[in-house]
Amino acid sequence: MGHDHGHHGHGAGTHGHGHGHALAPERFDRAMLLGVALNGAFVAVELACGIVGNSLALIADAGHNASDVLGLLLAWGASWLARRPPTTRYTWGFRRATIFAALFNAILLLVACGVILWEAWHRLSAPAPVASLTMIAVAAIGVVINTLTALLFMRGHRDANVRGAFLHMAADAAVSAGVVAAGIAILFTGRAWIDPLVSVVIALVIVASTWDLFRESIDLALDAVPRGIDPEAVAASLAKLGGVMLVRDLRIWGTSTSEASLTAHLVVPDAALHPATLAAARRLLHDQFHIDHTTIEIDAA
Repeated sequence: MGHDHGHHGHGAGTHGHGHGHALAPERFDRAMLLGVALNGAFVAVELACGIVGNSLALIADAGHNASDVLGLLLAWGASWLARRPPTTRYTWGFRRATIFAALFNAILLLVACGVILWEAWHRLSAPAPVASLTMIAVAAIGVVINTLTALLFMRGHRDANVRGAFLHMAADAAVSAGVVAAGIAILFTGRAWIDPLVSVVIALVIVASTWDLFRESIDLALDAVPRGIDPEAVAASLAKLGGVMLVRDLRIWGTSTSEASLTAHLVVPDAALHPATLAAARRLLHDQFHIDHTTIEIDAA
């Protein structure tokens, strides 16, 4: 019984990150630095104005923006770690840091939403006067800053880590626009209960947008097949390769938020076809399923 092992990984000539960062590392780092600086300064201003103006919507949005600053820092740190070379102890490198950063980010956002909803419940039963003009002015600045920050990450949409930062900031721009609308409504109606009601809507929007990230990061942490990859389609495509009689022991998991790995055992009775089948399998997995890290074992029976 003979077998071939093919590892399409760091040493392979066709290995790459074409499905990874669309932004060059230097551009990504500069975008993160600018995004953190802009949003960090805005959080301080928004929180101060929310306290002075007695606006729970502003305070809630400041808390959300603060968690996003931390989220940007986590994504930035995880991206930096993912670029570190493997070591003799950490043979895969530190790619999985992006998965744990996403999971922690999701948990942080869900906890923050719980706090906002709890406070809003009390405010709805006893609405307090709100400085609506302050709400409008500060939230309008937030729309501009969050939109500019989102645009910094637009080119990196193919990487889940960068895409997460983009979607967070784009959602923040929409939430800030909602606070502007609430301020205008309070200004013309004088109904202070609109403020905590908007904070409830903000929290629910955050929960809705975060829940999918939470589920996906849990799946990745448990080595589930990454989204966008159908294991049955992978197995069927490998089975169609010339000479392949059986595909077994197929394993697919995420090594980071943007990379997947695969191991499989192919039964090819004709030993003369082993080299060609191995090369075809590597090419298929790379081109059709964007899986670069592969270990394929081929046996005659």
